[in-house]
Amino acid sequence: MDEQKSPVIEVTDLVQRLGREEILKSLSFQVWPGECFGVFGLRGSSKTSLLHILAGVDRYTSGNVKVLGCDIRKNQSFKKYTGLVTQVKSLFQDLKAGENLDFIANLKNAGQANVGEVISRLELEESLRKGVNQIEPGLYQRLALACALLGSPQLLIVDELIKDIDLYSRRVILREIQAFREKGGTVVCAFSNMEFYEHMSRVAWLDNGRISIYEPEAAREHWDSMVHSLAEGQGGTDA
Repeated sequence: MDEQKSPVIEVTDLVQRLGREEILKSLSFQVWPGECFGVFGLRGSSKTSLLHILAGVDRYTSGNVKVLGCDIRKNQSFKKYTGLVTQVKSLFQDLKAGENLDFIANLKNAGQANVGEVISRLELEESLRKGVNQIEPGLYQRLALACALLGSPQLLIVDELIKDIDLYSRRVILREIQAFREKGGTVVCAFSNMEFYEHMSRVAWLDNGRISIYEPEAAREHWDSMVHSLAEGQGGTDA
């Protein structure tokens, strides 16, 4: 695959149904090498459903999805080159932080040098002996990202990675994502707080099952316009 020309992700006419409800409606988009492609939407907009499809966690109803050149319905080899951080806590809760890293490194055939590298980059040295269920949210997210980075993936898929965490952990995570991109990695990041728009290369806005692609500043302007219209409407109602 020519990474200079070929998309990392290529989605064509993607449809996902839950029962009779069509939650993703004929989505088509591409994600290019080195991007941080932000998937924005409010609660219930099906961001997580889309990310789970891209990561090969969930099957989809119809359409075509290629990740790292693989038709994901026929070939799961792309998972070897993909790191995933889910919104729901997915680390092993009965293990300590360091034990999680060692266990996942073993699953991914990542060496101890790789483990030491992510520990240093995510600043986890003082947390390795703590139980996963005992560490605060910011440290948990840093640990989850460290685990996702084991094995040197080409693609990171992360769901609400920097929501509701301390500012220092947010800074560490954003720094690491930028470093990952500078080395040629690609990120797909679901987020629901428009405050984070400036960290995205493009914003895929999910609303009512459909997608609109914006440049980051245009996404923020659209959001501000929506908020202003809502405030005016409420003011008119109260008058």
